[in-house]
Amino acid sequence: MKKFLLGMVLATAFLATSCGDDDSTPQPVEGAITGPITTDTNFAYGNYTLSGIVKINSGVTVTFEAGSTITCDKTTGDNALVVLKGGKLIINGTASSPVVFTEASKVPGSWGGIIMYGDAPINAAGGVATATSEDGNNQTYGGTNATHNGGQLSYVRVEYAGAKLADGTKENNAFTFYSVGSGTVLDHLVAYKGADDGFEFFGGTVSATNLVSYGNYDDAFDWQDGWQGQNNSNWYAYQISKANFGMEIEASSNNNTYFPVITNISLIRAAGTTPEVAGDVQVDAIQFKKEGNGNFSNIIVDGYGSYTEGTTVYEGAALKIQDAATNTDQVNTGRIKINNIKISNTSHEILPASSSFSVSMPSGSWSTSTTATGASLSNGNWTTVDGVQLIN
Repeated sequence: MKKFLLGMVLATAFLATSCGDDDSTPQPVEGAITGPITTDTNFAYGNYTLSGIVKINSGVTVTFEAGSTITCDKTTGDNALVVLKGGKLIINGTASSPVVFTEASKVPGSWGGIIMYGDAPINAAGGVATATSEDGNNQTYGGTNATHNGGQLSYVRVEYAGAKLADGTKENNAFTFYSVGSGTVLDHLVAYKGADDGFEFFGGTVSATNLVSYGNYDDAFDWQDGWQGQNNSNWYAYQISKANFGMEIEASSNNNTYFPVITNISLIRAAGTTPEVAGDVQVDAIQFKKEGNGNFSNIIVDGYGSYTEGTTVYEGAALKIQDAATNTDQVNTGRIKINNIKISNTSHEILPASSSFSVSMPSGSWSTSTTATGASLSNGNWTTVDGVQLIN
């Protein structure tokens, strides 16, 4: 039955792009996407319904053409698009014709987003080189293939993700990358109003450019398990309504000497934004914990001020060091570098999470600026939702 449905989708795509009043302006096709996908498949420009946890099998390449919209419906059960290790996802959106993955109810936390697995190196809790995903798919990730290629995602927007799948122990993000390698291209991606993180990396070596995280409930950007992408730039976060850290950074409690490199970052928290969960106050722009580290430059931080819960006032910081081990092993050794950072409407520059230790950034590891520019991105159809432009 699945082969018959896929055949109908492809046949419809051929007719829609071959017949019509103007062959140069193809009409969108309509079709259903179910899984697993076991053969190379091209989804022509169109409007599709994605049903279930659709898995792209190893050895299979799936392509979506520019301008397509893929819609899930949470009332049908768990939904997600999953690229298994060895599979490839090619999404060829453009600034004027992005590929949009959304959910019918427009409620954050309604589906699982895009999840990709690879076999690039990781350093998970306990120092192990492989681990099992906590997303409900129970996939093994991690390996030795630093140049793993999971495909190309260009001008893609994922909306209203953040659901738990099956028996998963945590919510999924808009984009989740498990041990994805440097051969994968991630460029001009938007994570919009999800119930967990906008983007999360579990180890791997992949880099990402031109990212927008808008209105996600947890962290705008998050990573662990020794992620070490080296060519990241133009990361923009706008946190509204409720949200936690702008960036939450950890290395799964493994002392390490590698670190990711990111240039041109904007972290903006709108006035009135509250923590995701009452009693769990996370209101800082950049937090390092569990031996996390990184080299960041040309940064804008705005809006991480005070938050009052009950009678307690919590004051946000541009940089929060969560634990003494991270301070000793990463801060003091110069493995955390935050340079050319412009800070406004934020209570503190640097704070320790506890009075049991103090943070003193080594020479060359911290510098503020009045001229930092942050992310450099332009609005277009790829960053416009319901008439609202996401980049301020």
